[in-house]
Amino acid sequence: MTPPPADPLFPRPANLGDQTYGHLRELILSRQIPGGAEVPEGRLAERLNVSRTPMREALVRLVGEGLLERTSERSYRVRVVSAREFFECMQMRELLECHAIETAVPLVGDADLAELRRGLESLDGSEDDMQHWLYDNHFHSFFARVSGNATLAETITRMRVVARLFRISSAFHRKGEIDTEHRAVLEAVERRDVAAAKAAMLAHLRNLQDDARRAIAAEANPGGYFL
Repeated sequence: MTPPPADPLFPRPANLGDQTYGHLRELILSRQIPGGAEVPEGRLAERLNVSRTPMREALVRLVGEGLLERTSERSYRVRVVSAREFFECMQMRELLECHAIETAVPLVGDADLAELRRGLESLDGSEDDMQHWLYDNHFHSFFARVSGNATLAETITRMRVVARLFRISSAFHRKGEIDTEHRAVLEAVERRDVAAAKAAMLAHLRNLQDDARRAIAAEANPGGYFL
């Protein structure tokens, strides 16, 4: 599954600088470069076969977005998001994404809903984490864009980046549960039931937080139980 063409997490590159930025951003968001990993400018430029100038421009942009931290004049590190920042971000997402879907329900077209359903059905039986994450990202950013509020959509995108950087948050061992929760949201939107769509979205976001809490507890107490 390839990223949707209008997906804000994977913008279409226009020149070498944008291509370098987009490629590096995708490496981080797909966790091919994990949180806390050092990102030396020179070696990365060689790996991507680009000169230092577009690489430096890309790194500076990613620092501005909060994906990277500068550790020295020529080296960077993928930012590590704390549990506190993750949960604060998720609280904001509850407010923003419920508002986005409330606004989007009367506006979204039947053809777009059919496309979302086809994408969801294509995940049946798939164990590909990246495929699930790409759909998850498209699903959430779609309603933000349809709302017509560009600032809202941009803010939700930033919040999703923070959540993605938090290494426990995606927890795609619960692929089936996530698909079921997306289906509940989609079915409510198809019925044009605003209240049910908001409730389903809120339940989905809170389930993600509960899953993260269980993962944190399991790390703190290996072999123990989370009650």
